[in-house]
Amino acid sequence: MSEQDGRAARDREAAHWFDDDAGPVVRPYAMTRGRTRTAAEGRLDLIALVIADGRADEAGCDQMLSPEHVEIVERCRQEPLSVAELAAGLDLPVGVVRVLIGDLLDADLVHVSRPVPPAELPDEKVLREVIDGLRAL
Repeated sequence: MSEQDGRAARDREAAHWFDDDAGPVVRPYAMTRGRTRTAAEGRLDLIALVIADGRADEAGCDQMLSPEHVEIVERCRQEPLSVAELAAGLDLPVGVVRVLIGDLLDADLVHVSRPVPPAELPDEKVLREVIDGLRAL
């Protein structure tokens, strides 16, 4: 086998493991610098809304932010999005998105609004009694 044939065989083998549709592949642990948790973990459930702060305009200029960080800020500047929506839109695992959002929280580029749990909502019966009492006045 000639050197050229050997190189061609290696190229075919390498091409077998490369997928053009996938584009550049970056492992999730590389995006999060090996971190799997963030200090804001308790505030970042799937339905928590991420909202871009006023300083969000600076995100594109910050050299410390990855393209994924900037993309999260850009998406949330258009409208508040839940953690689940961001993960789906970015095609990233939820755990990775949580860590990235935690970084953005630390940098004061976003804030998180958690919906009120159903158990903490006022009872409909109590509200009706209040309305009836107000009407009776």
